[in-house]
Amino acid sequence: LLEVLVAMAIVAITLAAMIKVSGEFGVNAAYLKEKTFAQWIAENKAEEYRLNGTMPAVGKQEGEAEMAERTWRWQVKVTNTEDTRLRRLDIAIISENGDFDQPITTLVAFVGAPL
Repeated sequence: LLEVLVAMAIVAITLAAMIKVSGEFGVNAAYLKEKTFAQWIAENKAEEYRLNGTMPAVGKQEGEAEMAERTWRWQVKVTNTEDTRLRRLDIAIISENGDFDQPITTLVAFVGAPL
């Protein structure tokens, strides 16, 4: 009888650990999915600036993008660099109700003057 109780305790501890790990896996998978979509939006925004054909104006711009049946908000801060032919883009992505103080992802890109 004692051996059965010990075996049941071991099984209970093992099952509890497996449930905890599978729950953490689900949370991590959702986080990585959100982070991946946000990174794609930031890269798309950087490419839009590169393909525009003009130097972006220094300043801050904000807008919205649709991806994966969700609305995302983006913010681009354009600043000068030491090279006058190059501008720095700091791109932050948040969810629709997020805060730019804690973005899901940020991307730093550079845009050169058209040749």
